[in-house]
Amino acid sequence: MIAHIKGSTLYIDDKFTIIDVGGVGYKVFTTPENISTLKEGSPASFWTYTVVRETALDLYGFASTEELSFFEMLLDVSGIGPKSALGILSIASVDTLKRAIATGDVGYLNKVSGIGRKTAEKIVLELRDKLKAHNEENGGPSTLRGESDAVEALKSLGYSQGEARDALRLVPASIEATNARIKEALKILGGK
Repeated sequence: MIAHIKGSTLYIDDKFTIIDVGGVGYKVFTTPENISTLKEGSPASFWTYTVVRETALDLYGFASTEELSFFEMLLDVSGIGPKSALGILSIASVDTLKRAIATGDVGYLNKVSGIGRKTAEKIVLELRDKLKAHNEENGGPSTLRGESDAVEALKSLGYSQGEARDALRLVPASIEATNARIKEALKILGGK
């Protein structure tokens, strides 16, 4: 199993990148957030999860071991495959997703393409107990509510859900108030 990969960014697509390691190009599927940090020719480093199938060997790359651990936790849920798990990781930060699951916010997970209400409920049911301690330590439901409110506010201003989430993901964690997060996200969106 390939657990880590480090090399030079050879090619960038919206769902994957190709990393050149000693003359061999490895295709690594990753989140849009991770892809946005790459530039062709620049160094790249990912913690990886290897999926071996009869017809393919796929690598999924993560910027941190925390992302990788959460991805593996999602794979433990029946009916969730690597592409669905990566899709879930693409909508928000790991902390926000953990809070959504711990608080039972099915609607937050339901916004992922390919994740229906029943699958989102299954994720919550199977992972909630594992994540309750995390929720109590890291901000609880009010923080998640603020994040949802910020997304809805940006959507009401004409931005897509994806644009809103991407911008909010770039807002520093030190900015906690919902209104301040919205203002900062608008600055980020205005700069595009």
